[in-house]
Amino acid sequence: MQILPGGTATFVLLSGLFLGAFAVRSALRLHRVLRLVRHGEHAEGRCADRRTVDRGPGMDRSYVTEYVFAFRTRDGRDIEFTDHAPGPFGFEVGAPVRVSYDPAAPSKHATVAGPGAWGPVVMPAVFAVVLGVFAVGLLVGFAAMRGWL
Repeated sequence: MQILPGGTATFVLLSGLFLGAFAVRSALRLHRVLRLVRHGEHAEGRCADRRTVDRGPGMDRSYVTEYVFAFRTRDGRDIEFTDHAPGPFGFEVGAPVRVSYDPAAPSKHATVAGPGAWGPVVMPAVFAVVLGVFAVGLLVGFAAMRGWL
């Protein structure tokens, strides 16, 4: 019984496109973080909270630790935000951090990436490279299956 038209070739194509989409998403995240680190405003901040969030039933790892960071912009606004993968060991509540942010939208575009916290750069880079390699491999395999190579 064939579920997809084209069988295995279609499955390989869809898998390659799916992984490619996640690789592109990770690459865009990496680009945003690096742009903030290079061209954004910088401020001293602190780790305001560390909380455990329930991701819901049916997840392999249903609880995840989320870090909330706080800082004050140059114009005096107090901002809190969460950042992805701050580092392998995380932060203690109250720990000082360097925040890079976009002055036009500091609550939406801020990161703690930089000296002492390269997790927000390393994790998207690893995902983009690994998923990108798998996606290219699957798409090349699809082309070979179709006789295009």
